[in-house]
Amino acid sequence: MSNTPPGLAAVSPTESAIIDPAAAAGYITRICFKTGPPRRIGVELEWTVHYQHQPARHLDPDDLAGALGDHAPRTLRPTSPHAPLPHGGLVTVEPGGQVEISTQPAESLTALHLAASADVDALTDRLSRAGLRLGRTGCDPIRPPKQILHDRRYAAMAAAFARQGTVGADMMCGTAGLQVCLDAGSERQLGLRWSAAHLLGPVLLALFANSPARAGRRTGWASSRMATWLNLDPVRTAAPVRVPPSPNPVDEWTRRVLDTPPLFVTEGPGGWRLPGSTSFGEWIATGTPRPPTYADLDLHLSTIFPPVRPRGYLELRYLDSQPGGEWIVPAAVLAALFARDDTLRAATSCVADTADRWLPAARDGLADQAIATAAGSLVELACERLTDTGLATETAGAVTRALHRRLHQRP
Repeated sequence: MSNTPPGLAAVSPTESAIIDPAAAAGYITRICFKTGPPRRIGVELEWTVHYQHQPARHLDPDDLAGALGDHAPRTLRPTSPHAPLPHGGLVTVEPGGQVEISTQPAESLTALHLAASADVDALTDRLSRAGLRLGRTGCDPIRPPKQILHDRRYAAMAAAFARQGTVGADMMCGTAGLQVCLDAGSERQLGLRWSAAHLLGPVLLALFANSPARAGRRTGWASSRMATWLNLDPVRTAAPVRVPPSPNPVDEWTRRVLDTPPLFVTEGPGGWRLPGSTSFGEWIATGTPRPPTYADLDLHLSTIFPPVRPRGYLELRYLDSQPGGEWIVPAAVLAALFARDDTLRAATSCVADTADRWLPAARDGLADQAIATAAGSLVELACERLTDTGLATETAGAVTRALHRRLHQRP
């Protein structure tokens, strides 16, 4: 695979105009799909943040910046050194004040668990000393959405999503997710791992649904967070229509990227515009009002939010934030199922009848009988294969017990 996409000039790639769809396709392939033996795993852990004694009060960004100190991102405190947490996790802050830790990729689930748990403890301690605490669900269950960060990107996103009503504000300012990041695998494994990441989605979404309330009321959804995403902007947030997904993920993803309209386009220092319904591929073809650049394509790639997103690795985006340290449970399930190709094939067989049930999974969770049946089989398989993750016996036992509790919970 070439290190330089066709047609990319020797000057800064971000400044180069794209005049050929094939050049864009080559760039997308290079950026989004990096193949090789699967070894690493990472997580992105996101939470709403609340005042300990006034949980319904909206955050003051200065209070959050003070609590995070040198770990604050520059979107929150422009002069911050944005230092990583003690075990390498990097803190970011979403528009509504949600805090996220992005871990370093780890060579084993045990290493990830140790590092991420230590960084979560460090973050929790900093917030606690400032009178703040982390939320425990995938949506803010108390406060209506309020944007407290207004940098260039977030302002443009808010304006773009506002054309579709209030759901964009709900997503940007009131939701919290758990993302598990896995290597894409070798070229031979890529199709299997891509398909499995999607096919497992509805069952794992339901099994770990954790947001029955939003903004002070119960919504009737097991995952109010996913309800928000499903209602946001299907062209950029929906799962692939094809079930199972295409065995050729590179072509499938490239078509989706080029067929999706840009959410917004930057124009000069500090400026941006909302481009309308023209797809990125059509923008390349017409070159108006100016040809797109690779910087435009990078921005476009960052504003497509499906349940599974290729970023050189596979980013699984369909899980609600989990309470306390329970993020390890879904992470362990995915690590166990993806550890061996034969396990992954067995896992996809378990969920063959539920692959397109995203809406029932988000709305009804395990109350959906087809989802519940598939979840039972999938949990049994995952528990059998936890030995392939290298987790300590005590941790594996805690994961198993948590999974069986989940299976027997009903609304």
